[in-house]
Amino acid sequence: MVLNMDRLASMDVFVKAVDLGSFAAAAELLGLSAPMVGKHIRALEDRLGVRLINRTTRRQSLTEFGRAYYERCKSILLEAEAADALAADHLAEPRGKLRVAMPVHFGRHCVMPILLKLAERYPALELDLSLSDRLTDLVEDGFDLAIRTGELEDSAGVVAKRIASQRMIVCAAPEYLQVHGHPRTIEELADHQAVAYRRSGPVAPWQFPGETEAPIEITPPSRLRFDDLAAIADAVAAGAGLGWLPSWLVRGQLDAGTLVELLPEQSGYPYSVSALWLKTPHLSLKVRAAVDLLAEELPQRVR
Repeated sequence: MVLNMDRLASMDVFVKAVDLGSFAAAAELLGLSAPMVGKHIRALEDRLGVRLINRTTRRQSLTEFGRAYYERCKSILLEAEAADALAADHLAEPRGKLRVAMPVHFGRHCVMPILLKLAERYPALELDLSLSDRLTDLVEDGFDLAIRTGELEDSAGVVAKRIASQRMIVCAAPEYLQVHGHPRTIEELADHQAVAYRRSGPVAPWQFPGETEAPIEITPPSRLRFDDLAAIADAVAAGAGLGWLPSWLVRGQLDAGTLVELLPEQSGYPYSVSALWLKTPHLSLKVRAAVDLLAEELPQRVR
């Protein structure tokens, strides 16, 4: 006859007995008697119709099925703990230190103001922000969250969520256009000098929305290559060549007339902005609050 035991409680007892190596140790940890530990495990075996543990007078060992069932039980119990923690989060507020890594200019102009609003909303929350264009490692560098732009490399154990798209445009100074002419098509960009962004490796191509999902790519010739977007904007405004830049970065210069957007009907490639964090059964409240607020407010800042 199958014993009437709570299945989740029995799974917890089973996992503890396996982890600790004996019924007696599990009983002491859980505040049960050793016979009661045995009853929980027998209840699981009766329900499943399969033996989980081989028992002898001297030792106990998992059966082949018991090993597989043990792994599943661990996952189920972790998910159950995460589900219970949702209620605690609902009643709590973000607190403690939140470490966030972000690109320098994008972070300063677009991300940091939103996170400052988050800190103002939750007084128990501390911010530890790193503004750097180097790619950070969430584990080795100890960050809770990273903000990245552009394409992401696959990384095991990391969750990535797209939270916005910054509009990339081609621009030039009026003085440059007076001397070198005004390109009217994407193909004509190849006849002009570019001020290119290069952090490491080859210069990345400029991208434009295509008729299909794949973007149109072109890499204009460039004698000037910088690893700083603001420096590129300044050089382009000085007439050094064409630039492919985020619209939010050059909005003031466009409004002032020191830069002109080129190919407005073909420009505006949506360059992804993503939030990355380590995969975990239960996402901390401080990280979830930051990601939710960034996803809500960042799209308006990068249009």
